[in-house]
Amino acid sequence: MTQSTTKPNRLIHEKSPYLLQHAYNPVNWFAWGEEAFQTAKKENKPILLSIGYSTCHWCHVMEEECFSNLEIAEMMTNTVVAIKVDREERPDIDHIYMKAVTAMTGSGGWPLNVFLTHDLKPFYGGTYFPPENKWGRPGFPAVLQMIYGKWLNEREKIVASSEGIAKYLEEELAKSAVSGPLNGTMLEKTYDELLARFDPDQGGFGAAPKFPQSHMNSFLLRYWKRTNQSEALHMVERTLQQMALGGIHDQLGGGFHRYSTDADWFLPHFEKMLYDQAILARSYVEAYQTTGKPEYARIASGIFDYVLRDLTDEGGAFYSAEDADSYPPEQEAKTKKMEGAFYVWSAQELELLLGVENARITSEFYGVNPDGNVAQDPHDEFHGKNILAVSSTVEIIAKRHSKSSEEVIKIIEQGKEKLFAARTKRPRPHLDDKILLDWNGLMIASLAYGSRALGSVRYKEAAQKAADFLLEKMKCKDGRLVHRFRDLDASIPGFLEDYAFFSYGLLELYEASFNVKYLKEAQSLIYKMHELFWDEERGGFY
Repeated sequence: MTQSTTKPNRLIHEKSPYLLQHAYNPVNWFAWGEEAFQTAKKENKPILLSIGYSTCHWCHVMEEECFSNLEIAEMMTNTVVAIKVDREERPDIDHIYMKAVTAMTGSGGWPLNVFLTHDLKPFYGGTYFPPENKWGRPGFPAVLQMIYGKWLNEREKIVASSEGIAKYLEEELAKSAVSGPLNGTMLEKTYDELLARFDPDQGGFGAAPKFPQSHMNSFLLRYWKRTNQSEALHMVERTLQQMALGGIHDQLGGGFHRYSTDADWFLPHFEKMLYDQAILARSYVEAYQTTGKPEYARIASGIFDYVLRDLTDEGGAFYSAEDADSYPPEQEAKTKKMEGAFYVWSAQELELLLGVENARITSEFYGVNPDGNVAQDPHDEFHGKNILAVSSTVEIIAKRHSKSSEEVIKIIEQGKEKLFAARTKRPRPHLDDKILLDWNGLMIASLAYGSRALGSVRYKEAAQKAADFLLEKMKCKDGRLVHRFRDLDASIPGFLEDYAFFSYGLLELYEASFNVKYLKEAQSLIYKMHELFWDEERGGFY
C-alpha cells in the first residue's frame, strides 16, 4: 500500500533536495546526527543508514516502492532507527560505508542501504532492495525482519561481524598508501594499462557500462606530448568522437549524460551531473588545442552553454545536477515519471514539427526509426521512442537525396532548433539546485581555461561571477570553507576536495583574467588546506 502522508517528518527542516524528497514519507526518518544515534541506543534498535542523491533513478524507485509504503514504513519504525544521508552533501560518510558494502557484497551503488551497530560500525548492507522477494534478491521487508531477528537473538555475532569489517577497512586503508618516486616507468605502466583496456571500435576503456573518464584523456594527451606516441592521441580522439556522436551526448541541448549503459555510447543513464560537464569540457578544449579541429571546440562550447543556460544560479554559482526522470509530455495526468522522457522522440513528432521531407533527412542523420530505435518490447517504456544519436554523415544523406551538403546541413540545423524549442515546453527533469563548492571549483577552472583557449570573454566573466559568489557566501572569516550552499544557508565544513578544487579554479581564473585577487585567494586556501589536512606522519593529505 503506497501513500504520501500529508504530515511531514523531521526531514522537512533539512536543506538537501534529496532529504526533502523523503520529507513526506511515512517513515520516521532522522538526519545524520546525535539525535538518531541516541534514539537507537534508547530503543535498542539497529541503525539503517540509507544514502543517495536527488537525481538518482534507483533512489526514486526505492522511495516510491518501499519508503512510501505504509506497511513497510511501519515495519521500519518497529525494527530500526532510519537515517537519510545525501551523499553529495556528506561524501565522507558515503565513502566509508560504500567501501564497507563493497567489501561485504563485491559491488556498490545507490541507494546505499547499510545496517549499523550503535557505535556506527556496519554489519550488513546492499543497494536497491525491492518491496518483495524477486530477481533472486531479498525484498526489503524480509531484510528488515531478518536483521531485527538477529539483532535480538544473535547480537554477539553481529558485533563480531562489525568489528571484523571495521578491521578489514582499516587494513585496506593502510595498504592503499603507496610510496615511491613518480617517474617515467610509472607513466609507461599507466599508458600500457589504458592501451590494454581501450575499445578500438567505440573508444573508451573497458566494457559496458561506460563512463566518461576524462582524466584518462588528459593523461594520454600529456603522454603523447611527452613521448610522441601516436596511439595515445588516437585513443583520446576516438573516444571523444564516438562519445560526441552517441546518445550520451545531448544532441539538442549540449552537455553529456552521466554514463552509457552500452559499449556504443548510445543508450545513456540520462541524469546530468555538473562535475561531468566540467571535466568533459576540459577534455574537449584540450583536444582542440592539441589538434586544432573545430569540432572539439564546438562540443566544448555546447557543454559550457548548457551549464550557463540550465545549471547556473542567478548569483552566478552552479547547480549540482538534473535528474534522469521526468513526466512524459503525452501523459495528461502527470502521475508517473519515466527515465529519459524529456530526451526521447517518436518519428511522428519529428514529422509534425519539421514536415515530412525535412523530418526524413533529420531522422536519417539521428537514426530515428518509425518503430523507435531503443526498445522493441511493447511493454518497455521506451517502445516506439528514439534517442537522438548521429547515425549517418551529411555527405551520404546529401547523395541519397540529391542535395548539396550545405542544404542538408541547413535542414539539420533548423531541425535541431525546432526540436529544442519544442523540448523546452516539456515537463523538465528535477533540478538539484544545491551549490557544492568542490564541483563549482571544477566548473570555474574549465570555464576559465576554455575562455583562454576559445577566446570567449563570456566564459571568463561567468567564471569570475561564480568565484566571487563562492568567496562571499562559502568562505568563513577564519579562512575555512563550507561545502554546501542552498536556500540562503551555507553549511557543512569543507572537505579536502573543496579546498583543492576551488583553489584550482581560482588559479585557472587568475591565468584567464590576471586579477591578482584570485591568485591571493588560491594561495590562502592552499595554506589553509595544508594546515587542516596534511598528514605529518606519513605525508599526503587526509
